[in-house]
Amino acid sequence: MPVNVPCGLPAIDTLREESVFLMTEDRAMHQDIRPLKIAIVNLMPTKIATETQLIRLLSNTPLQVQLSLVSIAGHRSKNTAASHMDAFYADSYEVRTSGQRFDGIIVTGAPVETLPFEEVDYWDELTALFEWSRTHVYQSLFICWGVNAALWHFYGIKKHLLAEKLSGVYPLDIYDARDQLLLGMDDPFYMPQSRYATVLASDIETTPLKVLAGSPEAGAVICVSENRRQVYVTGHLEYEADTLAREYQRDVKAGLDIAIPRNYFPGDDPTKKPLVRWRTYAHQFFANWLNYYVYQETPYRLEEIE
Repeated sequence: MPVNVPCGLPAIDTLREESVFLMTEDRAMHQDIRPLKIAIVNLMPTKIATETQLIRLLSNTPLQVQLSLVSIAGHRSKNTAASHMDAFYADSYEVRTSGQRFDGIIVTGAPVETLPFEEVDYWDELTALFEWSRTHVYQSLFICWGVNAALWHFYGIKKHLLAEKLSGVYPLDIYDARDQLLLGMDDPFYMPQSRYATVLASDIETTPLKVLAGSPEAGAVICVSENRRQVYVTGHLEYEADTLAREYQRDVKAGLDIAIPRNYFPGDDPTKKPLVRWRTYAHQFFANWLNYYVYQETPYRLEEIE
C-alpha cells in the first residue's frame, strides 16, 4: 500500500522515479480503508530531504499511511522556503489544540545538540507537544536529537556531549533478538550515526526503558519504553547513500576540525563512492515499527487511545 501524501509535495517526483508507491490525497479519498495516521515533526533544517527519506521508508509495507507534516509553532525555518512550509506543514499548536489524534508520530533530530535544552528557542512548544502525544498519539518514534529531548523530558536522562562528533556507519549488537522491532535484522547490523551527544546504557538501566541495540562506541542506540509506545533511535537509518558525505563536506567547508566518517568511504578516502550497508536494515526496521508497534496495537477508533 502507498503513503498518502499532500498533492504537490516535492518528494513525490523523486520517489516515483524510484518506483516508490505513493498516493495523493485526492485519490486516497476514494478508497474505503482506514489508513494509519502518521505525523512527522520535522525539526531538521533540510526539510525536503528529510521528508523524502522518511516517506521512502514508510511506503515499504502493505499498510496505507496518511501522512501529516508538522512544524513547531513560533519557529521559522531558515533553510526551507516559507511557501513550502505554508503549503505542506501544519502548525504544532493548531495540531495539539484541535483534538487531532494519530496512530504514530515521528520526531526528527535537529542541529542543536550542543545547546542546553532550555536554550532551544522552541523548547516550550516541543515539550507541550510531547505532553499532548501522551493522550493523542498511540506510538512515538524519536530520532537523534529528538531522542535526547524526549528522554530528558520524560525520564530526566541527560545527554552526554562527546569529545568529537560521532560520524559514520557503526555495527550495532542486538541485545534482544526476540523483540518484534528487530525481527529480520542481522546481528550485528549497521546504522549511520551523526551526532555530538550520546545516551549511556548505564543511564537507561535506572528507568523502565529497555535497550534493544547498541555498542560500546555508539552507546544505547535503540531503546523502547516499558509499554512499547515510545521508541528511541539515536542514529539515522533514513539517511541516503551520500548524506554523511554531504554533511562531512559541509563541515570541512565550514572550517571545522572534523574526522572522516567511520566505516563509510572505502579506505577512508572521501573521493570514493560511500559504502551503503544499512539500506536493507532501514526498510526492515520501519516495516517492523509500522506493523508490530503501530498497526497491530493501535485502536481502530483513535479516540480510544489511553
